Amino acid sequence: MSLAKQLWIAIILVMTVAFGGSLVVSVLSARHYLEQQLQVKNIDNATSLALSLTQLDKDPVTVELQVSAQFDAGHYRFIRITSPTGEVLVEKVFEGELVGAPRWFANLIPIHAEPGRAMIQDGWIQYGTLTLASHDQYVYKSLWEGTIELLLWFVLGSLATGALGTLGVRLITRPLGNVVEQARAIAERRFLTVEEPRTPELRAVTRAMNDMVGRVKAMFAEEATRLDGLRFKVNHDAVTGLATRDYFLSHLREIVEGEQFGSVGSLVLVRLAHLNELNAKLGHKRADELLKHLGDVLYQSGTGRIGQRAGRVKGGEFAVACPTLDSPTAAAQDIHERMLRDWFPAWEPEFPDLFHVAAVRYERGQSLGDLLSRADEALAQAQSKGMNSWYAMDDGKTKISVPAEQWRTLLTEAVSGGQLSLSFYPVVQGAAGAPMHQEGVIRLQLDNSGQLLSAGDFMPMAANLNLTAPIDLGVVKLAIEHLQKGSGDVAVNLSAETIADFGFRGRLVELLQGYPALCKRLLFEVPEYGVFRQFDAFKDLARSLKALGCRVGIEYFGQRFAESDKLAGLGLDYIKVHPSYIRGISQNPGNQEFLKGLCSMAHALGIVVIALGVERKEDLPLLAQLGFDGATGPGVG
Repeated sequence: MSLAKQLWIAIILVMTVAFGGSLVVSVLSARHYLEQQLQVKNIDNATSLALSLTQLDKDPVTVELQVSAQFDAGHYRFIRITSPTGEVLVEKVFEGELVGAPRWFANLIPIHAEPGRAMIQDGWIQYGTLTLASHDQYVYKSLWEGTIELLLWFVLGSLATGALGTLGVRLITRPLGNVVEQARAIAERRFLTVEEPRTPELRAVTRAMNDMVGRVKAMFAEEATRLDGLRFKVNHDAVTGLATRDYFLSHLREIVEGEQFGSVGSLVLVRLAHLNELNAKLGHKRADELLKHLGDVLYQSGTGRIGQRAGRVKGGEFAVACPTLDSPTAAAQDIHERMLRDWFPAWEPEFPDLFHVAAVRYERGQSLGDLLSRADEALAQAQSKGMNSWYAMDDGKTKISVPAEQWRTLLTEAVSGGQLSLSFYPVVQGAAGAPMHQEGVIRLQLDNSGQLLSAGDFMPMAANLNLTAPIDLGVVKLAIEHLQKGSGDVAVNLSAETIADFGFRGRLVELLQGYPALCKRLLFEVPEYGVFRQFDAFKDLARSLKALGCRVGIEYFGQRFAESDKLAGLGLDYIKVHPSYIRGISQNPGNQEFLKGLCSMAHALGIVVIALGVERKEDLPLLAQLGFDGATGPGVG
């Protein structure tokens, strides 16, 4: 029961008790006063009438006429004259009904006023005794009207007091509403702080909850910092800060074999010409500075390019995966120009012959060994061209042979013409492999040949044309249709560009409101880079979706782990860890320690942790031991 309702009940009880007491006192006091006035009137009227009758002749007719005239004009209950012997000489009695007050009220509050008595003389002889009583209906009428008026004032006073009290309670308890919202947010795994109110009692509660939230955030941030340091130490080269060989190859395998990016991209290799001579001439410290400088340039080449990552694969050999560049020539030129502009001038005086650059194209599903072999061949071609040269093994293929101007028509017709579909992949729970939910992955039918494109092949172009919102809305509709036909839960992906579209959010909420029973079976996930790029928009979207009963998660989690302390305020239901940490987990103790800490931290916030890209079913028991709640990938199903 709300505080306002409790206040109304308290006001009604207090006012009822107060009114009842005041009503009883008032009515009894009024009755006592009116009884006295009625008794005085009876005595005065009896004395006056007796005096008048004493002066008249005692003819029975004359006496009766005088009494009748007095009775008719004076509103009496009765007038009676009795002889000294007790004989009734004259008697007039009111025989009408009580008016002015209900009978039950008269019975509840009886009036007891003594009749007036006076002696009637006939000369020196007593003629008789006059007894009269005025009618008490006016007393009851006065008491009844007074009671009704008091009751009316009570009702008006109660309404006014209740209204003012309700307004006061709302003003006073407004900070309490913030505390309640904070408690509800904590229950939803959203750790928020609120402003401390002025009320001392509420201030103490709010301060205690804010302190608890602050400690949780501090612990989460501290653990996130520790795990991020461990992650960097395990997966990054100590000298250059770039990805280690194993971590880079794991990421490259995800790009080549996964569906997050397009089916075609480029791999760039950079090789220092004479690493041993560099170490001998420059010394260990300056050689490390050269490598660190090169690592910074290669790392910066990925700024603004999703998925592009550089790694140190050998002592003097570096690689850059470029999933957004399908032309090896463009990729090689970009890296070569950056090195000539930002790195080479600082070291050219000492080593004019310093490096070579090569690039090759990869295709989805290509063997990683074959790709690296072709990259080595291209690097040999670059070395044969002379000092600081580059070479691209470009076969002229592109991602999709569709002219850019036709993409808008193709994607628009795909949404309205039913060319979008979902492919479902299982997400299993624990080592036993019990089903958790299915992940619905979007497909686009390019033409009548039946060729299906994955999201990485067409969603970048859709983002450039601002068409991700209708596509994502179409995906949600397909997921709802699937849920209506079968059982289980379904997870769908939302594009990073879509979450900041408020128009899309309104249409999505309106769509989901029409299927309240299915919302509990529908999961939404956004790639990590999209979450942190549009963090406030994702936070609002997550709150809207969770209010409808949907679950919300982050996909490809772990690439921007340094910012994961922000997750304490999101109320996430689950995260899906990036495949680059999962592949080869049985041979990587460092990543095992990192992932175990990640799972512990996520579980402390009530977040389910799922492994992406599991290649071997034999890894499921190990992942379960590390704390993973579920897994998905080619080795699962």
